[in-house]
Amino acid sequence: MTTQSQELAVSANGIVKQYVNGTFTALHDVAMEVHEGEVVAFIGPSGCGKTTMLRLISGLELPTQGSLETFGTPISKPGPDRGMIFQAYTSFPWLTAKKNIEYGMKIMGVPKDDREKTAQDFLKLVHLEKFAHSYPASLSGGMKQRVAIARTLAQNPRIILMDEPFGALDAQVRWEMQEMMVEVIEREKKTVLVVTHDIEEAIYMADRIIFFTRNPGRIKESIPMEFKKGKRFKQKEEMFDQDGYAQMERKLFAMMREEIVAAAAA
Repeated sequence: MTTQSQELAVSANGIVKQYVNGTFTALHDVAMEVHEGEVVAFIGPSGCGKTTMLRLISGLELPTQGSLETFGTPISKPGPDRGMIFQAYTSFPWLTAKKNIEYGMKIMGVPKDDREKTAQDFLKLVHLEKFAHSYPASLSGGMKQRVAIARTLAQNPRIILMDEPFGALDAQVRWEMQEMMVEVIEREKKTVLVVTHDIEEAIYMADRIIFFTRNPGRIKESIPMEFKKGKRFKQKEEMFDQDGYAQMERKLFAMMREEIVAAAAA
């Protein structure tokens, strides 16, 4: 878990994002800070702008107004300090799992021996060492997403951005992937921003949850997971037994319902 003395990984002030010549506002007056080593989940009703905010941080899009920085540097485009993991599987079908992981490092000019060693290390971390020479067509959805995670980590970004990374997986594979990702976070000590619709997933993975309002997206509340007492749980069942977990889940469901009802009444 992070402490407030650590460096600011992300700083956003007065962020506005508009589309269609300014006729649609996805985000309005968003301000946030994320410290290095922190894991933050973005949640909120559909269409609240949480994925848009993630894309702005990635540099895939630029804000209409406001300032946005990573580690004190203004964001103007994608950069090697940020690695993006999408919901859709992004492996190259003509490359094996190991070669997919090596691909980004090859583009970056990492020597062959070094990238092979790094790829093998991350294959082990995501529990795919037995599938190093398998092609994506022969891998399950969960395995493909593990390859994507390993490929991103192998490029050694300071910030990991995850957009509904487990949304397409069935329930069992999803919680297995959530637990694996917590293991990865603990070892790699990365700053992680994850967009999710899954309240349980957000509580489990995050040190803090940023809740966005219905469109136009604003930050409704920034909520630290204080009931965890600075701990990340290797198994989800451990979290369910903690004093404060049920109250946190109820709080977030109530906030979500409030936004849905408000949207229906608008």
